[in-house]
Amino acid sequence: MKILVDIGHPAHVHLFKNFIWNMEKKGHEILITAKDKDVTIELLDNYGFKYEIVGKYGKSTLSKIKDMISIDYKMYKIAKKFRPDILTGVSAVNAAHVSALLRKPCVVFDDTEHSSLEHKLYVPFASAICTPSCFKKDLGKKQIRFNGFKELAYLHPNYFKPNSAILDELNLSKDDKFIIVRFISWQATHDIGYKGMNLESKIRLVKEMEKYGKVFITSESKLEKDFEKYRITISPEKLHDLLYYATLYIGEGGTTSTEAAILGTPSILIDSQAKFCGVHNELMNTYGLQLYYDSDKKEDAFKKAIEILENKNSKKDWQIKREKMLKDKIDVTKFMVDFIENYPEGLYEYKCNYLK
Repeated sequence: MKILVDIGHPAHVHLFKNFIWNMEKKGHEILITAKDKDVTIELLDNYGFKYEIVGKYGKSTLSKIKDMISIDYKMYKIAKKFRPDILTGVSAVNAAHVSALLRKPCVVFDDTEHSSLEHKLYVPFASAICTPSCFKKDLGKKQIRFNGFKELAYLHPNYFKPNSAILDELNLSKDDKFIIVRFISWQATHDIGYKGMNLESKIRLVKEMEKYGKVFITSESKLEKDFEKYRITISPEKLHDLLYYATLYIGEGGTTSTEAAILGTPSILIDSQAKFCGVHNELMNTYGLQLYYDSDKKEDAFKKAIEILENKNSKKDWQIKREKMLKDKIDVTKFMVDFIENYPEGLYEYKCNYLK
């Protein structure tokens, strides 16, 4: 098969990396198209992937519309030359549009219920939409639910083994307490109408966390001068190793918060959209791996973080919860490989089997 994988965000590199390697081992040919967002290109380079850059989305709604059309056109030209048998991506608006022009199937992965605009733009053109079983929204007859989280495509123990060398790189020991804080840019389409913590709250959060251990900040946007000394300086593909050994994660950004939770690190998400998301709800209510607070409840989030940091057993408790979650969930990369390799013949089988 010839498969076009569209990458729109750094997290998508992680999601598809094991899928790509496994499919290439099976003899399939992969073409990666990528948008220049955050550290996406750096990650692709660090993993040794070859790719075609198709553009970059702007900040305003008008620029996003213009960029969508431009990216569609660039991707269409690339895809027409490559002649894929199938296209895939996450909330893959551009891939879905191009697949319709080429009259080829497009398998889209999605776990963000409040991405309403993206749903309107890709659902009519997608062939199949794969979502976690806990996904709250009904996307129609094309929707396939699997019993897992997209982060398990790269953080499942079958693929992820924490490398303690990251601690040496940052002059840390396994006994050192450290906290990872994340701030996001709030410029994604599904972030329209929402905003994160103000500067005063960010400063207070960092100062409070610093009382309990070393603080590392990861940020989508440019950091204020006062925060530069806290910025994580490691290469981006090593972040998951650091998350695994962290004492606590707290901040904005649903994906990184979910990654921390799945790795068994106490995770606090400050995001008013989290309540709409089935993944965050399941991680909190079923497994107790993640806690989330509306942006106007950040004081409660800060208090909970201190409570977790003052409890010597918190990390062990989270690791036990993680083991329970892993027993319940499937190997998501295996699902991706099986589903796409057998599409569309295995469609009914996957509807029946992957919810187990």
